Amino acid sequence: MVPDVTSNSDAGRAESQLRKGVLEYCVLGLLRDGARYGVELLEVLGAVRVMTTSQGTIYPLLARLRRDGLVDTTWQESPSGPPRRYYALTPQGEVALAEFTDIWPHFRDAVDRFTAK
Repeated sequence: MVPDVTSNSDAGRAESQLRKGVLEYCVLGLLRDGARYGVELLEVLGAVRVMTTSQGTIYPLLARLRRDGLVDTTWQESPSGPPRRYYALTPQGEVALAEFTDIWPHFRDAVDRFTAK
């Protein structure tokens, strides 16, 4: 008997788990060059299909990053609508991002080694 090819739901589960593992560092990376508001982060992440996420994921993540001292927030008036909460990287967030950036290539290479055909 030949095993089934991985189903789309299995691929979707793997993609979701990988996204969960790296999403906070992607957000920190997006904040490296300056403050952004939540919907802006969603739009930039959504431009890369595998990083598309929802408000129900991004806002709790941003709240946790704030509690952990990795981001600070400020309110700024919006040219269209209510004020927006902007998120900015803190020095502690910069350190966390730098540590991840150092580790990531080794982690990626290890996964490639074990999964390459």
